[in-house]
Amino acid sequence: MTNTNERAVLTDVTEGIGTVTLNKPRKLNAWDTPMRAEVAEALRSWNGDKRVRAVIMTGAGERAFSAGQDLDETEKFQSGNDGAAWFQSWRDFYNAIRNLDKPCLAALNGVAAGSAFQAAMLTDVRVGHSGVRMGQSEINSGIPSVTGPMLMLPRIGLSRTMELTLTGRIMDAAECHAIGLIHYLVEPQQVMSKAREVAEIMAAKPEIAMRLTKVRFRQVTQAAFDEAFENGGAYQAEAFASGEPQAAMRVFFAERAARRKAREAGGKS
Repeated sequence: MTNTNERAVLTDVTEGIGTVTLNKPRKLNAWDTPMRAEVAEALRSWNGDKRVRAVIMTGAGERAFSAGQDLDETEKFQSGNDGAAWFQSWRDFYNAIRNLDKPCLAALNGVAAGSAFQAAMLTDVRVGHSGVRMGQSEINSGIPSVTGPMLMLPRIGLSRTMELTLTGRIMDAAECHAIGLIHYLVEPQQVMSKAREVAEIMAAKPEIAMRLTKVRFRQVTQAAFDEAFENGGAYQAEAFASGEPQAAMRVFFAERAARRKAREAGGKS
């Protein structure tokens, strides 16, 4: 039997609700390209599975839904072409969420930053607790923000989108709830049960009406989605060719190692 602790993505279907759990808690559920591909495959499979009437995405552990991109992957990029190809790979992943004809919810159990913030925004309903933190932090890692602002604009407006994107600031749960990014704010132990409650309400709606309504939402957002991927690769190519993102990531790794060393030293005293 496979040890679930070794699997990056866990899936379950119970009483018509499919749950995909990001399962790298030691890395705050940060995802690399293979992990994203596994999530996308599960979502595509469930979209054609009559047993599944709604989908919930969540993270393992108590600290994070997902910290976003696993920087161990992107720090190794050697060229602008690497950056451009990586950027284009997100189209398939985001489409796996966008193309769901069934309700999709995020059960936010902790931080959702960068690309994970974007994935959460692509879900239909978000449930969280007071400890959740969300934001568009890519600039802190030297990564130009392309798809993040595209998703934020229709949800929170231009002014707030610019402030959050250019500062890389992470919002607390109260702010996220106040501006509509978290729909239901509950106690930590109630996040999954509330997500299932709402998923069951949505799953009980007429199937054809649900599918066609979600198709319509895709139609009205398709132009912006396509434009982002048509033009965004050039920005990532220039950034990664310069080496700036990789350098910022190395600084992050050094600071993280220093914090870990300090914690270990404190534990021994």
